[in-house]
Order: sequence, then structure tokens, then C-alpha cells
Amino acid sequence: MLRPTLTHRRRAQYRRPGGPWDGPTLDGLRWAGTPGDPTPTRVATLAGALSSRGVVRGDVVAWQLPNGEGARLLYLACWRIGATAAPVHPSAGRADLERALAILSPRVIVADVPDLERLLAGDDRLVHEPAARPGDVAVVLFTSGSTGTPKAALHTHRGLAWKARLMTAVHGLGPEDAVLMPAPLAHISGLLNGCLLPRAAGMRAVFMAQWDPDHALHLIESERITFMIGPPTFFIDLMAAPSFTRERVESLRLISSGGAGVTPAFVDQATVAFGCTVKRTYGSTEAPTVTTSHRGDPPERARATDGRVTGEVELRIDRDSGELLLRGPELFVGYTDVEQTVAAHARGGWFRTGDVASIDDGWLTIAGRVNDVIIRGGENIAAAEVESVLEAHPAVRQAVAVGRPDDRLGERVVAFVVTSTPFDLSECRAWFAARGVTKFKWPEEIIPLDAVPTMAAGKPDRAALRERARATPPVL
Repeated sequence: MLRPTLTHRRRAQYRRPGGPWDGPTLDGLRWAGTPGDPTPTRVATLAGALSSRGVVRGDVVAWQLPNGEGARLLYLACWRIGATAAPVHPSAGRADLERALAILSPRVIVADVPDLERLLAGDDRLVHEPAARPGDVAVVLFTSGSTGTPKAALHTHRGLAWKARLMTAVHGLGPEDAVLMPAPLAHISGLLNGCLLPRAAGMRAVFMAQWDPDHALHLIESERITFMIGPPTFFIDLMAAPSFTRERVESLRLISSGGAGVTPAFVDQATVAFGCTVKRTYGSTEAPTVTTSHRGDPPERARATDGRVTGEVELRIDRDSGELLLRGPELFVGYTDVEQTVAAHARGGWFRTGDVASIDDGWLTIAGRVNDVIIRGGENIAAAEVESVLEAHPAVRQAVAVGRPDDRLGERVVAFVVTSTPFDLSECRAWFAARGVTKFKWPEEIIPLDAVPTMAAGKPDRAALRERARATPPVL
């Protein structure tokens, strides 16, 4: 059994009548559905099959499946019987899978789609009565590993149920909406926006087993998709697709984008291309969607910042490091490793995000990761600032700035760019000069890419780009 390891003094307030934690378990977060909807019977069947294999409340059920309906049904069946759902990314290799299973010690492992189909085809008793309690661990999700070895983060029923109900209202979602979900359900974005929000809002979810921009355009058009959420990579790919037209995406009314590379220039470009509201969002595996803009907020704030707090989230900035700390009812309850949990929190239950940020009149702007600072000649340069200036150039679709080790200066600024027309160092220097950017922040080398390499969640693979910058002889 995986148990919560984090406690702090705010919990009593969250438990107040009518407060964030006064709500259903995730099994209770459901709507009546449409006549003939097979989901309730399939969930009851799958819950019965897992129970017959010895799974009881508190046990872990792990799986590695393609993105789709099967993964969603396993989540629902686990929550019906009070088990902890433990999805492993579908592209995880053997070593990562073995490491995850060693951490989780699951009672049952669903290895592939045929394995799931056998469970659904069984004649076990149907389970309709929920067994979970609000404080139970509902899911364990592995972080992306962008800052080191992936950690296993634990979320409770009450934390995720609150988040789903809250974000349904913040985004203004309802039964008339449909979300396209290319992000894996093994990640917090896929779980929240592809599984939980559709249940809370009563809307449809359309899954993609593998990202392909041409197929995504087909689905947006044919399924009348109204809502998408994800890193800029998805939307940059869509806009660059040869078959992209404004007419094919006319059903979209809201795009919410988070992660590295969400710049004002990206918001401007996507707003024009898609003809809908495009806003920025900030969150993580440990603290899903803690800031975004809300309906009626000034559009300039949605463009230039990562939003304001949702619900009862609290933010503060560490005065020494500039790191963002936060806490709230949707915050994860710890990692499977207690030492990691302790290291990630400050006194009072504040979670150390690892992100450098600023707060202006309640509006949050992320400057980058604590470790995404390029130190050139003793000067700290935020990679996100360099990328924002680059992406404001009409030719630059996407940019990632990293530091290349240098014997004299410590590091030099190297920029990887995806462009629509040629963009060289001379043009870059002229652009930075025209915008009045301090000279030590200027890129000293431009390396063109056909596409930015990404990690599983769609974030730029900065580690790979740093390694490539080190391996590429500098242009003198």
C-alpha cells in the first residue's frame, strides 16, 4: 500500500464544510452518461476482474498501455475498488519499467492490450459499490525526469477530484465541449484533462495513441474538438503541417498551453492561426494547473504571464533564490521516497517547484528552471528570456537556449531554432540589438533544427540539446 507522507497545517481548513476536500471520491466524479453508454458496465466488469485477482483497497494496479480507452477504464476500475492506479508511460523501456515496478510492488500488472481484453471478457462478478475513501492514494505518477531520475508522486482522491471540479469551472467546460488528448494518460496532463475533466464536465474525450499533426487535424475537424491543452510543441507542429488551414480548426475555442517555451510570441502566433482563445498555464506533476487566466481576465495578462492562482493555491517567492514555492489542496501528498518528499518541501508544507518566477499583482511569470540558468562571465542569463526574444522574430517558430561550457567565460549562449525562413547569427544579433537586449544575453551561436527533440510529455529535451551543444565544435 502506498501511503501519503506529507502533512501540513492547512489541511484542517481544506476539510471545512463546502471546502475543497468536501466532495466525492474520483469514482463519484461521474455523470449519468448517454443511453447505451457501455462505460458503467465495463468499469464494473473490470473492477470485478481485478477483485477476483486479489486486489483490495490500497493495493497497486500497474499497467503499460497505449493512450486510449483501455487506460481510462483501468483508472475508473481502480478507483471503484479503492486501488491505487499506477500507469507507466507506454514508451518506457525495459529498464525504466523494471525500476517503476520495483518501486510500486503492484498486486496486478496489466502488461498489454490483450491482457486487458482478457480481464474485460471474464465472467467475474460486477462491482458497483465504491470502496475508496477521499484520503486514499488514487494514483502514482512518475515525473518526466527533466531534473534527474523520475520520482513517483502520490495524489489522493480528494485532491484530484477538487482539481477536476475547479478546472471545469475555470476553463468554462460543459457537455457541448470535446477535448483532444495526445498527452499520455500516464502523465498528469493526460489524466487531468483527458480523464477527470471530461467526467466532471460531461464532455467527450478523444485520445491519440501517438502524436501526428496531420491525424490531429483530421480529428479536430471530424470530432469538432473545442479544447486542447499541452506544450507549445503540439501547436507549433499543427501550424507547420502542410494540411493546416483555419477552416479545419474552426471548432476550437480554447487552447491552454504550459511548459517551457510558452512565450508571448507563441500566444500571438497561435491566436491568429487558430482563431480562438490561447492562454498560458502553469503546473506540474506534483501540483497540476495551479495558475492560468480565467474568463473575463485581461487578454494581455493571458498573453504575457502564466496566469493567476486557481482556487485556494498559495504562492510565494524565495527571497534568496527566486524559486517559486506553493501549496494548495490539489498538491500531491508526497513521493514514494520519504527523503525525496522532505527535500522537496519547506517548512509549513510549501512545495519547492524548482522554477524561478516573479509575481506581479498576483500574476505569475515563470522565468525558467533553477538549473536552466546560463552563467556567462559571472552573469546569470535565464534561458527563457533568450527564448522569448528569439520567438518574437517572425522567422523563428521555436527556440531553446542552453549553455555550452567555455574555459574563459564559464558558459556561452547557444540557441537551437526551428525556423520558417533562414535565420543566422548575423540576423540574430541585429534582432537582439534592435530590441535593446543586454549584449551578454545574446546567443553566440545559432544551430538550426528541423524539430526540437522532446521528452515524453512534450517538453524540450534540454539535456539532449546541452549534450549536442557540447559535442558540436564552436563556430569561431
